[in-house]
Amino acid sequence: MSDLIKIIGIKAKGFHGVLERERKRGQIFLVDVELYLPLKNLNDQLDRTVNYAEVAQVVKVEITGKPYQLIETLAESIAKQILKKFKKIKKVRITVHKPNAPIPLKFKDVSVVIERSR
Repeated sequence: MSDLIKIIGIKAKGFHGVLERERKRGQIFLVDVELYLPLKNLNDQLDRTVNYAEVAQVVKVEITGKPYQLIETLAESIAKQILKKFKKIKKVRITVHKPNAPIPLKFKDVSVVIERSR
């Protein structure tokens, strides 16, 4: 398998949710990204790998952009954009956390994890 770059806890406000109040008020979402790609023979050259600052920006744009009802759809959109823009990535694993989901019980987190590959 390929090597791995992780970006954990990209944080931004989005307006995703089934409930109207979620789409109006918005809330904070956290996204973890795992990028699988070959990292050998880089010779310390950035252009031979992936600029993770650029990946994080793609994630932020997706979180703050078009609202979705489901975080599953948000995760899918993030994965699709990353694979589209960064050709060196062979597989991506996206975790979208919705820590303030409208659940009337105490809980720590709700998250969705998806993997997509070329």
